[in-house]
Amino acid sequence: MMTSPSAPFSVLCEPGFNPHQLNKYATLMTCGNGYLGIRGGHEEAYTDQVRGMFVAGFYHRATPDEVTELVNLPDITGCKIEFGNTPFSLLAGKLLSYRREFHPELGELCRELIWQSPEGGLFSLKSARFVARAPQQLVAATLTLTALDQETPLRLTTGIDATQTNSGRQHLTEASVRVMHQHTLQGCYRTPEGDMALMISSHCRLSSDDARISYAAKNRQLNQQFSTTLRVGVPLTLEKISWVDVCLPGDAEPENWDEHCLAQLAPQVEQGYAALRAASLQQWQRWWPQARVEVGSSDPFDQLALDMSAYHLAAMTPAHDERCSVAAKGLTGEGYKGHVFWDTDIFILPYHLLTRPETARALLRYRYHRLPQAQQKAARCGYEGALFPWESAFTGDEETPAFGLINIRTGLRQPVASALAEHHLVADIAYAAVGYLQATGDAQFQATETQALLKACALFWLSRTTEVNGRLELHDVIGPDEYTEHINNNAYTNYLAHYCVAQALHYLPDTPEHEDVHTRGRDFLARCVLPQPDNERVIPQDDSFFSKPTIDLTRYQAKAGTQSILLDYSRAEVNEMQILKQADLIMLFFLLPSLFSREVQRANLDYYLPRTIHDSSLSKAIYAIVACRNGMADLAWPLYREAMAIDLGPEPHSCDDGIHAAATGAIWLGAIMGFAGLEYQEGQLVLSPRLPPHWKTLRFPLCWRGEQLQVSISHQQLQIEKANDAPLSICVHGTLHSFTRRLVLALEH
Repeated sequence: MMTSPSAPFSVLCEPGFNPHQLNKYATLMTCGNGYLGIRGGHEEAYTDQVRGMFVAGFYHRATPDEVTELVNLPDITGCKIEFGNTPFSLLAGKLLSYRREFHPELGELCRELIWQSPEGGLFSLKSARFVARAPQQLVAATLTLTALDQETPLRLTTGIDATQTNSGRQHLTEASVRVMHQHTLQGCYRTPEGDMALMISSHCRLSSDDARISYAAKNRQLNQQFSTTLRVGVPLTLEKISWVDVCLPGDAEPENWDEHCLAQLAPQVEQGYAALRAASLQQWQRWWPQARVEVGSSDPFDQLALDMSAYHLAAMTPAHDERCSVAAKGLTGEGYKGHVFWDTDIFILPYHLLTRPETARALLRYRYHRLPQAQQKAARCGYEGALFPWESAFTGDEETPAFGLINIRTGLRQPVASALAEHHLVADIAYAAVGYLQATGDAQFQATETQALLKACALFWLSRTTEVNGRLELHDVIGPDEYTEHINNNAYTNYLAHYCVAQALHYLPDTPEHEDVHTRGRDFLARCVLPQPDNERVIPQDDSFFSKPTIDLTRYQAKAGTQSILLDYSRAEVNEMQILKQADLIMLFFLLPSLFSREVQRANLDYYLPRTIHDSSLSKAIYAIVACRNGMADLAWPLYREAMAIDLGPEPHSCDDGIHAAATGAIWLGAIMGFAGLEYQEGQLVLSPRLPPHWKTLRFPLCWRGEQLQVSISHQQLQIEKANDAPLSICVHGTLHSFTRRLVLALEH
């Protein structure tokens, strides 16, 4: 029943070589598999081009006064190409044809071009590379050069470049660099403390047997150079097959690790690029049927955005190791220092939960394993339970820097308050854990991880309150809207905290062990302040929001995502106006829609949208989903279309330092939880389809309570198929339907 996707896969094509878009496309064209990510830089060097290779969990602190960051590892993609005395560069000579494209179907980056050297020779260049889906340490690359009009001396220099840094910070020492078995380069690199290590083994093979080969190890570069003659019309191909292996803290380094890696690399080298590509493609083809969303749209960009979203969600998620989680930029760049935020639990985990729930389970266990550190942070701050770090890495300690960028007007570093007050993350993690139970019914997880997480999170909120006139309030918080800091009774935070405690009481047995939580929890639920709608049905975002002045935000909204308002106003000034980075109320409606009537949600959409700049990449997709659920199609589609274009649109620097990982997840959320109308509350699967007019069909897989479902939606019909005869209930537009293998319903407009 679960067949391969039928729609042709999209291809991301770079519109042309543009030195101003080098890093945008290096990010978008990252090859990865959840373990390893390699940015899509060109083989040749450009001054502004930032190369990057990242392994999930490989974090290091460069100096004692800095936070840890995901280490930008030694580069294996660079290759210096010299035709005669002229280095190949697209900034010189004449580019006669150019095509560079990324194939999300298997994560392969390809380039073809014809270039005329300043010396007059005409050359064809074709290159391709991918990171294998399995084995995850495998990287394969190929480069083919052809002289089109004159014989030319050729030099190719490639190897392992350990001069790579994180924006100038060096994290690794060279333990050893060696040439093995003539064609294989191997470098071992360690952190100064010796708690982590990296072994890179690269085999280079040239299709010509008459090339002269030389080696050099100098200035943290281990290189192999091939010197030969490029004859007219005779292609010359260099294949580079690499094995990238790491030891993270706590891992036992294999005995004779260098020989072990060479033994792993050898059979891959024997197969060659084409065979390795075919094998990796087969791996991806087994994965896609449980992951791909297909849309019958009149605009091919829609399918491209959904295919790129699914690919990157796979490429950024370390499903292989529950000690790791998804960084805010995935494995595509150095942005946010590779740290893990609430984005993972709210925007990325649902995709895995409803396609491959075992991956969602691993992401939740990342949080579960770090409960001790979260409990220690809570105790240091004077609270009970667990206060998870706003920014997390490998250890589970708080990684948020105390200060951010230097204000160029004052010369002072700007303080970062998120770790001190943006505590909604605690409730977000609880929400994700409950969602996992609703979608899977995993009794074992409920009895262990979920109960531990919910109890620790609930205890935090029980101790976080301030009593005012007999009510329990939450003071000095920051909601998801980070343009409104240090406020009281933030609606998002209060409602999610209330939900967290309520779910803890639901899932924790009423036994002596949990008696204190139940007693205090019932009191909390009875007295916790939950901001209510006013006479216009608008809920105040916090106690002071309605009292703040408004300004015309039109020109800032036109530059959404750029934080241009901070060029005209300080953060303190923005905090004292009705200016939102993203609207907390809309986010609340997305997560807990059943608590609020359609009239209330519409009134708040109308009120908060003009006050929202959308400087958060998470904002527009959530607005679109809530608008869609409330029948506001004219509002929903333009916002969703703009959300799809956050990284993929024409802005040349939209994702220079890495993809917006949560916004990538939001593309999937918008299609499934917006236009397909999917919700899962209290263990009930709900669908309320509302397709945009130019989407004729929407087809996607779901995994629900252990069942593999295939959902197909058109404007006229909803069809759900599954593989067995066990009855399943689903609510469609408010009506409950039960079926066994197939459900077909006519949809009313």
